[in-house]
Amino acid sequence: MPIYALGERTPTIHPDAYVHPDAVIIGSVTIGAHSSIWPGAVLRGDDGDIIIGERTSIQDGSVLHTTHVFPTIVGNDCVIGHIVHLEGCTIEDGSLVGNGSIVMHRVIVRSG
Repeated sequence: MPIYALGERTPTIHPDAYVHPDAVIIGSVTIGAHSSIWPGAVLRGDDGDIIIGERTSIQDGSVLHTTHVFPTIVGNDCVIGHIVHLEGCTIEDGSLVGNGSIVMHRVIVRSG
């Protein structure tokens, strides 16, 4: 699986997380226990941090990016659907982001 450091930014993947061999993880990305990253997903923490909580699923073809001002944070027990774009936003615990959604800077998707 393509996992890349970017300068001093290095991914941290919990040993109990699953990253599909066709997913790409770059830079400052943290993936929690029992989370899964599926084929074609790209998590690119080049300008800031991407934090994925525990038991969260990032589905096929989704792209998570960040900015130097706003991190991208996905909480515990979330599902990020197919072909979703997240950038500089917060997805709180237990949230579902539907297929094809785009969630950008400073947006907070609340639990419940």
